[in-house]
Formats: sequence, C-alpha cells, structure tokens
Amino acid sequence: MSKHAHTVPPPAKRASLFVRAAAAPHMVWTVIFIVAPLLFVGYYAFTTADGAFTLENITALSEHAETFWLSVCMSIIATVLCLLIGYPLAYCISKCGKRTQKVLMMLLMLPMWMNLLIRTYSMMAILDDGGFLNHLLGAIGIGELHIVGTAPAVIFGMIYNFLPYMVMPIHSVISKLDTRYIEAAGDLGCNGFRTVTRVILPLSASGIISGVTMVFVPCISTFYISQKLGGGTFDMIGDTIERQFQNPSTYNVGAALSLIMMILILISMAIMNRFSDDEGTVIV
Repeated sequence: MSKHAHTVPPPAKRASLFVRAAAAPHMVWTVIFIVAPLLFVGYYAFTTADGAFTLENITALSEHAETFWLSVCMSIIATVLCLLIGYPLAYCISKCGKRTQKVLMMLLMLPMWMNLLIRTYSMMAILDDGGFLNHLLGAIGIGELHIVGTAPAVIFGMIYNFLPYMVMPIHSVISKLDTRYIEAAGDLGCNGFRTVTRVILPLSASGIISGVTMVFVPCISTFYISQKLGGGTFDMIGDTIERQFQNPSTYNVGAALSLIMMILILISMAIMNRFSDDEGTVIV
C-alpha cells in the first residue's frame, strides 16, 4: 500500500465533528441573545450612569420591597389556582379517546394562537364596568361588579393566559401512565379517590413540577396584564422594571431590578427541580 494513501477517520470522530458543526449556530445564538444580554444586565446593575462601580442600585431595591412581595404573592396564588383547575382538566382530557383528546387540546391551545396583548384586551372588554359581563349581570338583575382595577382581575388574567402551560405537561404525563398501576391499585382495594391520590398523583408529579415552573415564571415577570386588568392601581415587578427602562437616567436601577428578578426565577426553578431527577421522575 502506498505510503501516501489517505486514511479514513473513524466513524466516532466524524460524528463528533458533525455534532460540533451542527451545534455551532445554536451556540452563537445563545451567546448573542442570552449570555450577552445577561452580562449587560449585570454590568449596569453594579455601575453608575458614568460607568463607575457602585452598590447603590442594589441598596435602592429596598424601596421596592412591597412590590416584590406583592408580585410573589399574586404569582403564587395564580399558580396554585392554575394547578387546582388544570390538574382535574388534564386528567379528564387524558381519559377521553385519542381523537377527542386532540380536539380538546386544540381548543385549549386555540387562544394561545393570538397575541398576549389581544387576549388581555379581550378580557378588558369582558370584565370592564361597561363590558359584556356587567351587561349580562345587569340584565338578569344581579347588578354590576367593579372588576378591572382589582387584584382578582389581575390574577384571573394570569390564569386565563397561562393555564394551558399547566395543563399541557400534566396531560402529557398522565396520558402516558402505565394503566397496569391503576389496575393493580383497584385489585388491591383502592377506590377512585385513593387511586388518584396514592397512584396517579405521585406518578404525575414530574408534570406538576413542570407546569408549576412554566406558570410561575411568566406570572412573576408579567407587566402588561397587571397594567391593563389592574387599571394602574398597583405595581408589580414587571411594571416597575418597564418604568425604570423608559428613563435613561434610571437604566441602572432597572437593571438591578431585572437582576434580582432573574435570581428569584432561578431560585424557584432550582427548588422545583430539586424534587425531580434528571429523567423527570419524582424523588420520594
């Protein structure tokens, strides 16, 4: 054989080169649109308008402690209500036939095809003092209710917009459960309620964790829902951050608020992921 003959690289090496080449665009996208903005937020959070290092932006956050607490409380309430509504809904859908499940999931996702702004405006048209709901209540003699501009209206807006994020992962887990576990529970004397609480609920905990995470994160960072359905009567963290970034002189305080927001989201995700392993199964 000629000493100049070309050697063919082993398959594993070729596959490794292909994987690296395929991942390169995603890595560039991640660096430009995720890592770089996070670094800019961190830089502005610890600097003044002149670029000098300072901790004043962080210490100034004590003025917004009430806003942080209000946002966390309302987000927790909305997440819990989404879970209480979404879990039975996901369970009922999973018990339907395959074709019916597809139709019901499509109907659940249908509002998500519209922009968040349009969905929120539609809720304003329904819940406003002169909206459809009050016209209906007046027609049947109950009387009008002042809903827009209250905390329940904001929580309702969160539930309406983010409920599908709770239902989808739970439905995905429940619909794939091995029915032999349910049959075994029935053979061992469990009634319907005990089967749900002792078998189905623990086995679907990974879907619950995913749903809670997917709902809590957008709830705590929302600002448009609270602006429109809250009627400007109170602020959440997202509203405060948006207002800070509208004025160039308060960019740094807005960056500090955004940094704390990211830390809160990472902590909540870490706590929730603590209860599931790498495969999404629950650690008991």
